[in-house]
Amino acid sequence: QKKKLLEELGENRLPYLTPADADFHQLWKSKYSKLIFRKSDTVPEELHQMVQESFLALREHNCFFQDLVRIKRKDFLTPVSRILIGNPGCTYRYLNTRLFTVPWPTEGYDIKYCSPQIHDACKALMRLNDYLHIEAVKALRGQNLSETKETKATTVIDREQSLDTSLMEQGSISKDQSSVCVSEDDRSLKDRTSYNLTLLNYMDPLQMLYLKQEPYFGMGNMAVSWHHDENLVERSTVAVYNYSCEDATIQESHEQELKGRDPAVWHVGLKVAWDIETPGLAVPLHQGDIYLMLDDLNMTHQHCVLAGLSPRFSSTHRVADSSRGTLEYILGQCELALQNLQTDSDSMTLKSLEAAVVKQVEEIHNEVEFEWLRQFWFQGKRYLKCTDWWLKPMAKLEELWRKLEIMTSLVLSEVRKEQQIEEQRNETISCFLLLLKERQKLRKEWTAR
Repeated sequence: QKKKLLEELGENRLPYLTPADADFHQLWKSKYSKLIFRKSDTVPEELHQMVQESFLALREHNCFFQDLVRIKRKDFLTPVSRILIGNPGCTYRYLNTRLFTVPWPTEGYDIKYCSPQIHDACKALMRLNDYLHIEAVKALRGQNLSETKETKATTVIDREQSLDTSLMEQGSISKDQSSVCVSEDDRSLKDRTSYNLTLLNYMDPLQMLYLKQEPYFGMGNMAVSWHHDENLVERSTVAVYNYSCEDATIQESHEQELKGRDPAVWHVGLKVAWDIETPGLAVPLHQGDIYLMLDDLNMTHQHCVLAGLSPRFSSTHRVADSSRGTLEYILGQCELALQNLQTDSDSMTLKSLEAAVVKQVEEIHNEVEFEWLRQFWFQGKRYLKCTDWWLKPMAKLEELWRKLEIMTSLVLSEVRKEQQIEEQRNETISCFLLLLKERQKLRKEWTAR
């Protein structure tokens, strides 16, 4: 679809607007109203200082890394370098790569950092996280209030224009419109704004040999291509703090009259997903600016990051879907699988050979190996530059994985025995072999990587 669209566009790029365009704010209000922007002067100066010092400290300690991501069975290094910081035991998965949090200092956890500066940086980002949570709740409440007022105004106009409409019909219209903007309780707002991690990004465009050109609108160099953020709680807010290290020459360039967006200044680009009629937006990002993507904006729209000339940091706070992405979850899965293992003083046996039980255990076996152990040792060990917090949990997971390997061997041993009921035996073998083949295929892929 993307290739076909680009061919159709040819040299006729779609239009996009910047703040210099007369219709910019009207377009933002009508098509991009769930993008909320906060200028740097609205943020406490003390917080700016703490956060910006933390970025520089993490860079000084070489804590930013390019990720090796997998797209269509091929590996690519991201042009942006990243580090994940957040709740202890939390992970974030994107483009078939699982990142493991460097835990921020959380009460009740014993976290040892490799230097006091890294500890202070993680603490500052946790404080930024708390601040952005409060700002996101305010923004959502404000949006709900605004929508409610607009709905009431629309309902009044409809009534004035439809004097002949029966009272029953009027009531129906009012009810339908009010249902669109049901006010949410505080619990729902909290769930969608309680950020459990932040993905920090860093890039110096002048150090990059090649950056992709934005293909649809002709917006220039992209640091991050068009995308929806993955692995998030549905309709959760994404909050981004921007720190572009601008200097005097870039400020002068920004003041020049240029057609389209100023290539010296970093921008966030937005477009309505799969829409070739609505113009895009390119919003400039300056030192200390913040933007929020509210509600379902991440699902209905796509965004990209357009590179300027200066180095740039960002802290992108997310409500990651933790249903399958926490240490607590995977340890619970292992405990569930091991319920089928009977351990005596001198032997191990399986309690059940039912196909459903065997299937569940072997699926967990694959999940532990390929979603956790191999993902961690493939890239996660680089975080040892920051903390050794994950080493003990990984050792525990390896120990559990060995028991799962024994359980696989026991299944093989049992299905060879003739006394098994043939129908049950065939059903067990059938589902068991599928998962073993999948394991063999994945092991070959990971070995090749």
